[in-house]
Amino acid sequence: MKARLDAIDWKILKELQADGRITNVELARRAGISAPPCLRRMRALEEAGIIEGYRALVDEGALGYDVTAFAMIGLSSQAEADLTAFGARVRDWSIVRECYMLSGEADFILKCVAPTLKSFQAFVEELTAAANVASVRTTLTIRRIKDEPLVPIE
Repeated sequence: MKARLDAIDWKILKELQADGRITNVELARRAGISAPPCLRRMRALEEAGIIEGYRALVDEGALGYDVTAFAMIGLSSQAEADLTAFGARVRDWSIVRECYMLSGEADFILKCVAPTLKSFQAFVEELTAAANVASVRTTLTIRRIKDEPLVPIE
């Protein structure tokens, strides 16, 4: 069910996405309300699961993670137990930063970030040998054109 949000809730979400470290006083000012109700609204958005958490956005390259690649995975079996088992395995691989189950040619797509091509290749070997994995196709990125991890709020 889609959340029922008013204009102030939307403004709070937009401001928090732009700056998750904003003070409650400044957030309230920008939302056009006082600080106590702003804090209550923010807590309500958190409790409803609309705000999932807060984190710093870190530049991978600045920390030596120079390889970003995608891996398209085809499984031998798409039985629910096998899909769940693969999903659990993915959570253990720190190189995998995002994973989506797909419809179409591949069953999953993984976004991987690695320090070197050699470390990514070692991961692909492990991935290829994983239970129920029938096919692995990889593609290396050349340049990031857009990285907008926010929900578009007008």
